[in-house]
Amino acid sequence: MCHSNDSRPPASPVVTGEVAEHGPLEITAADGNRFSAYRATPSVPNGRSLLLLPDVRGLHPFYRDLAQRFAEAGFHTLAMDYYGRTAGTGPRDGEFDGLPHLDLLDPAHVETDAAAALPALGDAGPVYSLGFCLGGGYSWRLAGAGLGLAGAVGFYGSPVFVGDRTADITAPVLMLLAGDDVATPQKDFDAFAAILEAAGKDVRMHVYDGAPHSFFDREHAEWQDACADAWRRVLDFTAATA
Repeated sequence: MCHSNDSRPPASPVVTGEVAEHGPLEITAADGNRFSAYRATPSVPNGRSLLLLPDVRGLHPFYRDLAQRFAEAGFHTLAMDYYGRTAGTGPRDGEFDGLPHLDLLDPAHVETDAAAALPALGDAGPVYSLGFCLGGGYSWRLAGAGLGLAGAVGFYGSPVFVGDRTADITAPVLMLLAGDDVATPQKDFDAFAAILEAAGKDVRMHVYDGAPHSFFDREHAEWQDACADAWRRVLDFTAATA
C-alpha cells in the first residue's frame, strides 16, 4: 500500500485561484471499456493540463483531493481509474483492494484509457501526466505512447511499468524519488535514467534523501519541506517545458 486510507495530499505552495468546478465522470475507451475519472477545473488557469495517475488503489479519495489541489494551482486536471475492466466503476475507498486487479492490468489498456481520458481535459494547453508508485511508472510509460504529452512526472514510480516503451519516450521525464524507498531500489532508477540519457532523452531526477516511499502526504509532518519542494519542481518542470 502506497498510502494509508486516511492520507491526503499536501497543498501547493503556489495557489492561483479556487476550484471552479469538480466532480466524477465516466469515460468510454475505444475498446468499449467504461472507467471512472474525476475532473477539477481551475478558476484561474495557468495554461497547462494534467492527467493524474493513481497508485495501486485506483481512484482513491487521495487523488480526487489531489486533482482539486492541482486545480487550485491552475491546472485543468483529470484523475483516472485503472480497473474498469475488472472491477467496474464502483468506489475505490478503504474497502477496495486493488492488488488482485493489479495482476490483471494490461499496459496496453492503461494507454487506451489514458488516450480516452485526454479529451475530457478540453483544449486547455499542453498536457502532462503525473503519477505515484504504479502511476509514476505508467506516467513515464505514457511519455512514449504517442499521446502527445508535453512531459511526464513520476513520484517513486517503478521503471518496470515503462517496459517496452522506454525506447519510445519522446516527452521530458521528471523523476521525484524517495531516498529510503523500499519498493524500488535506487539502482533501478539510476539504470533507467542512464538509458534515457544515453539515448539523448530529457530526463531529470531528484532524490529526497531519507524520505520513505509515499512521503508526499500531509500527514508526514517531518517531510513537509520535501513535499513543498516536490510541488515546486513539478510547477517549474511544467512551466519550463510547456
